[in-house]
Amino acid sequence: MDVQSIKRTFGIIGNDPQLLHAIEIAAQVANTDLTVLITGESGTGKDVFPKIIHQNSARKHGQYFAVNCGAIPEGTIDSELFGHEKGSFTGAIAERKGYFEIANEGTLFLDEVGELPLSTQARLLRVLENGEYIRVGGSKVMKTNVRVVAATNVDLPQAIQKGKFREDLYYRLNTIPIHIPALRERKGDIYLLFRKFAADFAEKSHMPVITLTPEAVKELENYRWDGNVRQLKNVAEQISIIEQQRVINEITLERYLPNKITTALPVLFQKEDGAEGVSERDLLYKVLFEMKHDIAELRHTVNELTNHQNTINTNYIEATPVSIEPVTIEPDFMEITPSEEISHEQHEPVSLSLEQNEIEMIKRALDKYNGKRKDAAKELGISERTLYRKINEFGIKA
Repeated sequence: MDVQSIKRTFGIIGNDPQLLHAIEIAAQVANTDLTVLITGESGTGKDVFPKIIHQNSARKHGQYFAVNCGAIPEGTIDSELFGHEKGSFTGAIAERKGYFEIANEGTLFLDEVGELPLSTQARLLRVLENGEYIRVGGSKVMKTNVRVVAATNVDLPQAIQKGKFREDLYYRLNTIPIHIPALRERKGDIYLLFRKFAADFAEKSHMPVITLTPEAVKELENYRWDGNVRQLKNVAEQISIIEQQRVINEITLERYLPNKITTALPVLFQKEDGAEGVSERDLLYKVLFEMKHDIAELRHTVNELTNHQNTINTNYIEATPVSIEPVTIEPDFMEITPSEEISHEQHEPVSLSLEQNEIEMIKRALDKYNGKRKDAAKELGISERTLYRKINEFGIKA
């Protein structure tokens, strides 16, 4: 099946070269049994690609099973994936088949695989290497013939460095990598998708379809779309149902673009609650942005001190002037790096430790909201899950 046929079959909208390349790889690898790792931000449509692979493979008549690894509690994930024997733990009143047994001879899609606990990662590695596993509470080695496709929005190499993901499992999963581009990287597809979502909603709701002015289209294409295609669909449906006018200008559109920051600006933005994506990177950028602000204030203070000292020397007392050199601040925010330091004989150096600044920001946010993590996470622009993980990682006490 060629790319255009796949797009029609699975309802994929867009002509971006990165997207088309991802579809081509999925089609090429479908007839093999190689493990595939799909990466990309939350909301980019990663869940469509395992279906493309399954439907174009020799396993298409077998079971296709999708599992969200991030939605299953750590205490039960092994039982869900590999099954359990009767009496293996409290509540195990009967034996249970796991997903690897259910999907035998078919395809198993492991979404959010980066959220798996390390103990489960070891079990998964064994299955991928030789098709063997043992049920929880059992002793019999079982076999399965499953094609595994995994997906994640987590930076797995970074997770490996932090000891949160097994390096050997990463290389076993990443046999065939497929990366799905973020919506802001596919600017030419944004309006195509918006029109499709608006037309579908209008047809379903029996109402006239909305259209955008040229200025609104430009606004739409320059927005960051942190939630990617999922967020774009929500905005199209919100406007369709709420607005009485069917022609939408940029002023009206802006009301539906939360924390409007365009792609022309630095990557500092609020994410939707619960979105993981690149939240840690966002927090680091926020730290850098606040440090830039602090440095600018320091420069202003130093210059005031210099002017004040010069005034005293000229008009009031005779004294040896104090030489205070103004701090030079580069105008481009993106040139600020963690290795830069600002120092002066009369001032303490400004700490640019990202980790320390992260900790301070998290503490300030928790103090501001009296330890309420949900409000603190919203203030920091990260998900509550990421905040909880960082509190544990840094040993922060609210």
